[in-house]
Amino acid sequence: MTGKPFLILQLRPEDEAADEEFAAFLRKGGLPAGRARRIRLDREDLPADLNLSDYAGILVGGGPGCVSDPPEKKSPAEARIEAAILGLMPEVMARDHPFMGCCYGIGILAHHLGAPVSKARYGEAVGPVLCRMTEEGAADPVLAGMPSEFPALVGHKEAVQVLPEGAVHLMTSAPCPFQMIRAGQNVYATQFHPEADGDSFALRIRVYRDKGYFHPDEADRLTDTVRSADVGLSGRVLANFVARYG
Repeated sequence: MTGKPFLILQLRPEDEAADEEFAAFLRKGGLPAGRARRIRLDREDLPADLNLSDYAGILVGGGPGCVSDPPEKKSPAEARIEAAILGLMPEVMARDHPFMGCCYGIGILAHHLGAPVSKARYGEAVGPVLCRMTEEGAADPVLAGMPSEFPALVGHKEAVQVLPEGAVHLMTSAPCPFQMIRAGQNVYATQFHPEADGDSFALRIRVYRDKGYFHPDEADRLTDTVRSADVGLSGRVLANFVARYG
């Protein structure tokens, strides 16, 4: 594969989780390392001279922060990361530049578009969930060739409460209506983790054991659950995105 690189923006301050997530993006996206520029926003700022035209697309990973948390509950690192991503969104939308935000990314996109993101409804426990395409999703090029429903891994405290004005609703699930949306023609976000498999989530369960996603006593059971889940199809969302724009 040749062409422009993809910009991978990461939000996780934990080295082990961040390194695994980056490797997962490469693996599930079918990207060689030479076609990815990695920026860990917990460690460095976005370059002042960042030019989106230099990149085929942007991939944004997940993280322990919540867009809906009040400022006083956000660590300085979380606040800085959120400001960096939100500061990039006006240009992403103005250019309709290829973008795929995973988990945290759907909150960022919805918040930027003026839709409510909160912990009021639609949070999902750590584990697999069955995601289903909407009619619009079945016609979307990034979901082309995929079955109308497939399991994927989730785990989030906050969620998009209302579809952002002008956005296209692509995928849903029983616990959470907004599993995947699109803004414009090229700006995507998922609530589920298309980059993750059972081993990815097993590591995250260990790293985030005390972060409030689940009771620590449930860690072993959840690890067994995610490792036995067949979520291979969900990774095709990422592979299709990379293939379309790469």
